[in-house]
Amino acid sequence: MDEDMRPSLPKAWQCVLICWGTKYGAADVNRLVKRVADQNSSVARFVLISDRQHEGLDPRVEHAALPEVYLKPEFMTGGCQTKLGMFKSGVLKPDMPAIYIDLDTVILGPIEQAFQFRKNDRSIVMFQSAVLPFSGLARVLYRLTKGQRYARGNSSFIVFHPKHCSRISDEFLKIYDAGKFLKFRPTIADERFISWVAQAHMIALPKHFAVKFPTEFMLHHWLLTYAKSCLPWVRRRRDKLMVVTLCGVEIKPENLIKLQVGARISDHKGRVLVWTDFALGSMRQKLIAYYFDKTEADAA
Repeated sequence: MDEDMRPSLPKAWQCVLICWGTKYGAADVNRLVKRVADQNSSVARFVLISDRQHEGLDPRVEHAALPEVYLKPEFMTGGCQTKLGMFKSGVLKPDMPAIYIDLDTVILGPIEQAFQFRKNDRSIVMFQSAVLPFSGLARVLYRLTKGQRYARGNSSFIVFHPKHCSRISDEFLKIYDAGKFLKFRPTIADERFISWVAQAHMIALPKHFAVKFPTEFMLHHWLLTYAKSCLPWVRRRRDKLMVVTLCGVEIKPENLIKLQVGARISDHKGRVLVWTDFALGSMRQKLIAYYFDKTEADAA
């Protein structure tokens, strides 16, 4: 997109977080809120959409209740369909653009520039997840196959405007009420459904701005992990990253940063993490710095 044609940065936007159950708590929310607030000048409000009140929250955080219709046990498992509750009309302010961030996402710099990746207010910007990219080709395939083929994303970080996204929730609940939940494949995960229902407006986050940690830093052999880290353009790009989501990393961040230097860990897909500065570049020290305060506090 021509830089002069990009949408301007909003004067005010809302940062959206979601938490249900007990996996995450106030400390996780507060860390993310502080990092976003310190590095973004136009964030006007922080909204935590949750199924419960959390003691000790940063006073800047407003609580919004997860819609009751999304508190079904079948929505709160690995498919994370409960996350679609943020698109339900009335949950967020409709007159303010938003960025949603998973609580296992690391923010390394200003993220409000992500609004400029949009084409217009109907755009939804998120991680690319499958081989087929968000593109004109994907939209043509979507139309030709009547929705059977479509590009998919990952919902750890989403740029959207609530005013134009209530349809996501409406369509999902309509399919659920019709008894087609899980029978209709896009409903098996929140990110699949978002990608399917809003295919015409999907845009991928650029890799110079945001990456998924397992995809970027873990390959199927430790030698490949090292080889990728040797590429100078890869090292330069990694040094400038603003967002790194730890989705799919099967070790908690607090334990990850305590690994012995040189440790190797494989995930369920056979990808290998090599815990060294050479393999990870500056990212290893950035992760340690990001999670250090909470780890030390817990140990005290």
